[in-house]
Amino acid sequence: MLELLAEKLHIPRTQVISVVEFYTFLHTRPQGEYEILISDSITDQMLGKQQLMDYLAGKLQVEVGTTRKDGLVSLDNTSCTGMCDQGPAGLVNGQVLTSLDTGKVDVLVDLMTRRVPVTEWPADFFQVRDNIHRSGLLLNDSIGKGEALQSAFARGLDETLQELENAGLRGRGGAGFKTAMKWRFAKQEQEPERYVVCNADEGEPGTFKDRVLLNSYAHEMFEGMTLCAAIIGAGKGFLYLRGEYQYLYEQLQQVLQQRRQSGLLGANIGGQDFNFDIEIHLGAGAYICGEESALIESLEGRRGIPRNRSPYPVSQGYLGKPTVVNNVETFVAAAKIAVHGGDWFAARGTSQSRGSKILSISGDCRQPGIYEYDFGVSIAEILGDCGADDVFGVQIGGPSGTFIGNAELERRLAFEDLATGGSFIIFDNSRNVLDIVQNFTDFFAHESCGFCTPCRVGTALLKKQFDKIRQGHGSAGDLVELEKLSRLIKNTSHCGLGQTAVNPILTTLERYPELYQSQLKDISFEPGFDLDGSLETARKLARRNDPAAHLAQGGE
Repeated sequence: MLELLAEKLHIPRTQVISVVEFYTFLHTRPQGEYEILISDSITDQMLGKQQLMDYLAGKLQVEVGTTRKDGLVSLDNTSCTGMCDQGPAGLVNGQVLTSLDTGKVDVLVDLMTRRVPVTEWPADFFQVRDNIHRSGLLLNDSIGKGEALQSAFARGLDETLQELENAGLRGRGGAGFKTAMKWRFAKQEQEPERYVVCNADEGEPGTFKDRVLLNSYAHEMFEGMTLCAAIIGAGKGFLYLRGEYQYLYEQLQQVLQQRRQSGLLGANIGGQDFNFDIEIHLGAGAYICGEESALIESLEGRRGIPRNRSPYPVSQGYLGKPTVVNNVETFVAAAKIAVHGGDWFAARGTSQSRGSKILSISGDCRQPGIYEYDFGVSIAEILGDCGADDVFGVQIGGPSGTFIGNAELERRLAFEDLATGGSFIIFDNSRNVLDIVQNFTDFFAHESCGFCTPCRVGTALLKKQFDKIRQGHGSAGDLVELEKLSRLIKNTSHCGLGQTAVNPILTTLERYPELYQSQLKDISFEPGFDLDGSLETARKLARRNDPAAHLAQGGE
């Protein structure tokens, strides 16, 4: 098969292999008739995923990470499936499995043993709920099909771009770049061929709000993409849909076809001299493809390796042409602003963070799901609304974001305080913060694209160093080295993955140094030495017990 692909595509066989080996859902060897992947996200772990996995492996008589000898089934772990509000979750032949338990596992094993096609399995195995518990600017009302385009054409495209600027809309994927500025940059490029790309590869563990928008607000998203195309002069658009959301593919194709039949895609849209269409590109399992330049590389059929910047995608993106890449939520917001105007949006939020933010809330709370808030809301208010009691801490922005403790709950959700792409994971006092860090550290080591040495080697070393401390074999010098290694990776990595992969360690080490120190092997210190639980104490202990570590810090 590899040789055939290379021949048909007129590329070297080694290039085919490099691409196949890069993506989780592509394989160089045959998989089982049923390929089962169970999500290893922290939220699934909190819901008993490991016990369920052990039970499933035992029932199937197959080791995790292998294919059974008779070829019936393959079983393995996968990263977050975007079902954090209804886990433990997984995939079977690419189709989502939700709310798994031992009862469902028994039925699942029986179905596979009898070789029942996945299309004939019980519907409740694949049920995915929106779980919208709180609506705001974006989720309260749906706009009519074509309404944003009609408003934009009536107002004028340049004037509509100004409305987006007046609204203060910033990218909802996490980086927060000003949307109107990005669109204007692409519009001003001299190259006549331009592209619009919607980034629906929400691979950050704990994030699933785009899944809901794709399911119930697809028209608004596609309308926002078309609006962008009209403003910048693009003729082609792509929806990059993460592979875990394959179950939405046909549904989204139907929405696109409806829009074509309604004259909202294709030629002469809205009776204007404007031609634009959208193609869905299905990802194949790579967290790094959430980074816009890696996504573009993937669109072009290569490994998702982030590009050097500059140039930026707005000047040289897909096929080297000006390209606007925005998040699903950003396009939905843009469509609504086109209808209601910039002031409608800017009236909510804070001076630096206009409008609202949709959150994916999961973890230790009574009502996990989707919540929309105006920017500036306190973390305490959010926790109260979703039924979170006895809170130990919250991971905001996913593993690449910030962990805050229960002494910081009056902090605000905003770009100027706690920014997030949407992930909001809650932990109560029954949780061990080091278990959380271990899951996140393993995740980044697994998801590193391998392009740059600081991230490829650094995340593996970070995992090894953390495991050493966690297992009680580390000294104070090892703890200091953990911090030093984290900062080295953060400051020298090629892209955002490596630069943020150390956040779980740095943010928790800052807040809970005593938990790390409690894992260290027995150490000796002079009488009167104050073991106060601070990182500075660890440095002092390192100097006392490990002179080499002291010299590594520049000591004499």
